[in-house]
Amino acid sequence: MFKKKSLFIVFEGVEGCGKSFQSKKLFSNLKKRKIPVILTREPGGTKSAELIRNLILRDYFKKAKKEKFDKYTDTLLYLAARNEHVKNKILPALKHKKVVICDRFKDSSFAYQVFGKKVSSNFINNIHKYILNGLKPNLTFVLKVSAKASRRRLLKRKTKNRYDNFKQSFYNKVQNSFLRISRNKKNYYILESSNNDNLLEKKIFKITCKYLNL
Repeated sequence: MFKKKSLFIVFEGVEGCGKSFQSKKLFSNLKKRKIPVILTREPGGTKSAELIRNLILRDYFKKAKKEKFDKYTDTLLYLAARNEHVKNKILPALKHKKVVICDRFKDSSFAYQVFGKKVSSNFINNIHKYILNGLKPNLTFVLKVSAKASRRRLLKRKTKNRYDNFKQSFYNKVQNSFLRISRNKKNYYILESSNNDNLLEKKIFKITCKYLNL
């Protein structure tokens, strides 16, 4: 019999890597096993954080508009959404011995804002001390994807936001940042996701079962 155990699982990767798809698959597979589990995302996850998400991801980088958020304003909005998400959804779920699957978390801030946009890492780390208070994922899946597979998936998307419209060189930089963050870290699994097939789904589920002692 499964003994209820909290577990915080995060999926990371660039646009088009399949992390949202695989996080939903894992959620479904755990539900079938009657495991108490929730699926959430960043930015977002709560009503207030979703309002911030809409503001962040709205494509306000129109060619006709000269005004846009400064990169630190942008980062503060992400961190504000994270604070709402952590306090009102993630921590309460973990307290009730649930498995939390999150599509993106703090590593995305470093890959996109620090490595991608040159925001100070100390700036983010100092705010994280207050809003995370030591909270870390128990298990992180970093999905690595080829440029060709990523482009193919992005072209199929019916609804796009500004993060789906960057140059490939930016995505390459961000993916390399995720790989650098993950290197030699316990509880991080870098998985090839260009095919995004059943084998990947099974591998993710098998690793998760190990952490849940299933």
